Order: sequence, then structure tokens, then C-alpha cells
Amino acid sequence: MVNYCDGHLDRVFAALSDPTRRAVLSRLARTRPLSVTALAEPFDLKLHTVMKHLDVLADAGLIRRAKTGRTVHVEIADGSLQPAAQWLQRQERFWSASLDRLAVYAEARERKAQDKDR
Repeated sequence: MVNYCDGHLDRVFAALSDPTRRAVLSRLARTRPLSVTALAEPFDLKLHTVMKHLDVLADAGLIRRAKTGRTVHVEIADGSLQPAAQWLQRQERFWSASLDRLAVYAEARERKAQDKDR
């Protein structure tokens, strides 16, 4: 059993596990930067709840905040999803090969069963 621990990657996936946070990131990907107020507008959440979501995203390194006067603007941190994407690509290569072997095995078993029934 491999004991793989990467706190940053864990925080990224934990942040992405929430649909509201994913929606925030999607919105920022389309229109950036946005003020916190503008970002919170389409959500049926209180502003302090949106701020908590932003804290989780910032802790995971997925967003950056910058204050101009009294306005805080939020944008996606460039390259922030790269480590997660690379991890997923490695997993995809492993599972694709494993599932391909399983499909070949299952098809062979099915042909064998059909031949036996004839």
C-alpha cells in the first residue's frame, strides 16, 4: 500500500468537492477579476458564507484576492489546478490500462461461455 500524502493536493480536492466553490471557480474563469460582492450576487448565500468559501479556495491556492480601496477583487490563481490535473492524468493512465485489460478478460470469458452453450 502506497502511503502518499500531499497536503496541498488534499486541500485542492477538498476545495473542489463543494459545488458552490466549483461554481465560484467557473464564474471566475468566465469573468475575472470580480469583486467579492459581484461574485456573491448569483448565490443565495449570505456574504459571510461566500467569504468562508473564498477562504477555502484561497487556502488551497486556487484564487488570489487583491484589495483596491475598499473593494476586494478575486481571480483564479494561474496554474493553480495544474498539480491536480497532473495527478488525475497519472490516475487516468493507470485506470485506463487496467480497465482495458478487464474488458479483454470479460470479453474472452463471454466468448468462452457462449462457445460452451453451443
